[in-house]
Amino acid sequence: MQSDGNIAANVDVVIVGGGQAALATAYFLRRASLSVVLLDAEQSPGGAWLHGWDSLRLFSSTTWSSLPGWQMPASENAPPSRDDVIGYLAQYEQRYSLPVTRPVWVESMQAVDDRIMVAAKDRQWRAKVVVSATGSWRNPFIPELSGAQNFAGLQIHSAHYTSPAEFAGKRVIVVGGGNSGAQIFAEISEVSQAIWATMTEPRFLPDDIDGQALFEQATARLNAIQAGQPPPVTGSLGDIVMVPSVKAARDRGVLRATRMFERLTKSGVAWPDNSESDVDAIIWCTGFRPALDHLTGLNVINANGRVDVDGTHSTKEPRLWLVGYGEWTGLASATIIGVTRTARSTAMEVADFLKG
Repeated sequence: MQSDGNIAANVDVVIVGGGQAALATAYFLRRASLSVVLLDAEQSPGGAWLHGWDSLRLFSSTTWSSLPGWQMPASENAPPSRDDVIGYLAQYEQRYSLPVTRPVWVESMQAVDDRIMVAAKDRQWRAKVVVSATGSWRNPFIPELSGAQNFAGLQIHSAHYTSPAEFAGKRVIVVGGGNSGAQIFAEISEVSQAIWATMTEPRFLPDDIDGQALFEQATARLNAIQAGQPPPVTGSLGDIVMVPSVKAARDRGVLRATRMFERLTKSGVAWPDNSESDVDAIIWCTGFRPALDHLTGLNVINANGRVDVDGTHSTKEPRLWLVGYGEWTGLASATIIGVTRTARSTAMEVADFLKG
């Protein structure tokens, strides 16, 4: 098959994505002596970290924030910053000579004979296996509320938030009871009239719980499940980690959430008690959905916007695996250190599949 005069390239594995999940999977696939190409839609290395807000940091030290094979170098920032992570991912690509092609926007896939045809605007690849590792940054979720079309103020999702500077002196509502909501509210509250609105009461972890402790707890839970034992009751990866900015907001006495508003008005929001507040801006820290549009042609996306999997392997398309989308594709697999486990097992499955 040809595209703009170019014959489609043959490859064992196409990995769609260029972030931490894609790099970890490529590391193990290369060790299995498979031909691999990574197709990254970004202009430069870093994956979704390229779009993190300015003050974003990891929850743990470099020791507990590394991909397989090479520990993240020590940083003067403790814990490492967004830019530290971007630099590490760029060096990781170079260290292991990972074959990343960018920018490539995968437009479609189609099963043709024993291959999957992966098509971009002007190029195509014939893959024996596809690993989807696109994450979720490109598919931010904002709940549908009455009056949203009429609101005259600014609405942005946390995916596009950079710093509190543009909100100085304004009336702002930060929506979302997870880590992004808590962290963005904490810094927004220093420069604006800020309200933190959540659907449920936020759950705060103890001050001494960081990314290392969460990963250890997740591992203990997985081990118990695999052993057929009741999993220990521990904190969740979705609970709020008390990073310095959140602690500071607590110490200032402002780390208080209010019940979610019911609708938007032209000038603000309406609360459950029918009172209204004028608002200049709403920041939606309401999470993401898997970015899977590139898989539409394979007819594997279910009614919930996901792909049915056994581990990370599609149950409908035997040549497709998915890595790094969260708990449904592997415990802690959306974290830098947590993705190693599922990347390794996925690479082993792919290698066995191609041998068989």
